[in-house]
Amino acid sequence: MKKKNPRHSLNAASPAHLPSLNPLPKNDGVAHEIRPGQSIELLKELHILTRDGRMNQDSRRKLKQVYHLYQFIEPLMQEAQQVNANITLVDHGAGKSYLGFILYDLYFKSQLNRSRIYGIETRDDLVLKSQDLAARLGFSGMSFLNLSVADSITSDALPPEIDIVTALHACNTATDDAIEFALKKKARHIVLVPCCQAEVAATLKKNRSASVKANPLSELWRHPIHTREFGSQLTNVLRCLQLEAHGYQVSVTELVGWEHSMKNELIIATNRELPGLHAKERLAQVLHATGLEALQSRFFS
Repeated sequence: MKKKNPRHSLNAASPAHLPSLNPLPKNDGVAHEIRPGQSIELLKELHILTRDGRMNQDSRRKLKQVYHLYQFIEPLMQEAQQVNANITLVDHGAGKSYLGFILYDLYFKSQLNRSRIYGIETRDDLVLKSQDLAARLGFSGMSFLNLSVADSITSDALPPEIDIVTALHACNTATDDAIEFALKKKARHIVLVPCCQAEVAATLKKNRSASVKANPLSELWRHPIHTREFGSQLTNVLRCLQLEAHGYQVSVTELVGWEHSMKNELIIATNRELPGLHAKERLAQVLHATGLEALQSRFFS
């Protein structure tokens, strides 16, 4: 039987160069709820643990959500590592880099190689705070860059190809920007949790052409509240078709309870180099049927 590589195990000991973990309070029921080797200081920074290392009911729920998200991404990292031992992951619209730090703590820090996480964020203050936290935690395989999407595509600070691209709650067209980046970087895997989608709804409201009015299905977005809800769902349908048109296998599921948000749709795409002609045709047909031809350049990137 093939032995399991201890470097891939969450139970592996932390590298010796990392700072020692702060001990947890005894007999408070916390120790058995976190995974061996996790950084206690990071869990405090993420407000999963209190400053004295304790956990309340809300924190337990948040930790469960963290593990729920991680279980979707861990197999993708393992699959990518079968092709390239030194994997790269880019988190777009990283914000405070919540996701990046979780992934690094649970997986990357046990990789004794050159695997790296890049957090891309346009707000300089958040980039500086993330850089400071990574330095304090000894997370040397993390980089944080103050770049726009357009700049990140051409920046020398990023490798020409990326294994995994994530975007957690990237608002409105920021998710589309992350998709554009992933396609240009030939990402093996893409993980998206879209949020606050307004562009398609605004275009639906504006472009009610005669041909669309003749379509009885346009009743789905006739009333303003329906326009917003239908526009949000349609946006993600178009994104899935876009990814399929580029050869990706796409699955859509629900990320239950994440940060108490109703925006819980999780889109996972893996590049299988599948034929994309049918998806391209359907994408064009849906854009035409809904009067969204003005958005062709976005979804046919």
